Amino acid sequence: MAAKKACETFSKSLIEEVHRWGCLKQTGVSLRYMMEFGSKPTDKNLLISAQFLHKELAIRIARRAIELENLPYGLSQKPAVLKVRDWYVDSFRDLRAFPNIKNVNDEQDFTEMIKAIKVRHNNVVPTMALGVQQLKKRMDPKIVYEDLVEIHQFLDRFCMSRIGIRMLIGQHVELHNPNPPPHVVGYIHTKMSPVEVARNASEDARAICCREYGSAPDVHIYGDPDFTFPYVPAHLHLMVFELVKNSLRAVQERFMDSDKVAPPIRIIVADGIEDVTIKVSDEGGGIARSGLPKIFTYLYSTARNPLDEHSDLGIGDNVTMAGYGYGLPISRLYARYFGGDLQIISMEGYGTDAYLHLSRLGDSQEPLP
Repeated sequence: MAAKKACETFSKSLIEEVHRWGCLKQTGVSLRYMMEFGSKPTDKNLLISAQFLHKELAIRIARRAIELENLPYGLSQKPAVLKVRDWYVDSFRDLRAFPNIKNVNDEQDFTEMIKAIKVRHNNVVPTMALGVQQLKKRMDPKIVYEDLVEIHQFLDRFCMSRIGIRMLIGQHVELHNPNPPPHVVGYIHTKMSPVEVARNASEDARAICCREYGSAPDVHIYGDPDFTFPYVPAHLHLMVFELVKNSLRAVQERFMDSDKVAPPIRIIVADGIEDVTIKVSDEGGGIARSGLPKIFTYLYSTARNPLDEHSDLGIGDNVTMAGYGYGLPISRLYARYFGGDLQIISMEGYGTDAYLHLSRLGDSQEPLP
């Protein structure tokens, strides 16, 4: 299939408009602001939110569409990347075609439209992963992944922006829930228990481990289950799930043929003044020091790759123990999105400690790549 430039698929005027909007300034929002603004989801506030998103989403989506056109090493021409680029331009067109939002009916129609945009973009990450794989297949094997710094930096920007876009849409849509559970403001839980979220995420990861290996090491969680702070439970679940899944796989593979009982994974939740820190410790043999810089790249996974050209990317629950190598870099972006971070410390020959820092204050603005 010959690669199509955006201008061949879409009208010249639309592409010019994408470039015009891509030059406008983005506006970041903090967790605290989302929480305070969303605590009173009146018609007036929902109208203000929709008017803000009408412009802000168009700017953010336009920026990504432009960047998808100009990637190094011919990545922009890969069929999977062209598909993603088309999704972004389609979503930009939908936003620009929508008239100014003046009343409650407009706001409800707008909310349905951005819901559809969110669904359209559901498979962006696996599809981009497929595009990178299409690129890797045709590259000179002598090229070291570290040399592909531009691609790593692009994927960091791209995935961080996607987290922000999905958070803004999801938050607005959820504020329409007429009966929200107690302490829930859109996507945010104002009294989230990190111990409880860690327990749920660990159980989900163990279930997958059992499905793949027939058994799973225990997970022990230490921390005060009554301690709570405001955060997005879905984000924390995704991060802890990924870390525990990696630890379970490492321990399971290290002790699979051993007479010894597989040692448990330990999760420690600590609440500090600035940060809540969650440490995930395993005795899975660790990672060589030379391999550590690679674990946050998008082109590295120690496991076989479950993606292929013909796989149906629509299957959302088809989670394997070893993803397509994006789990750690994306988890770190989720942590950084609200001012936190993720660090991995390893002892080769023993095990790995992952430190997930979450900002308690909720004051930091979204990073806007």
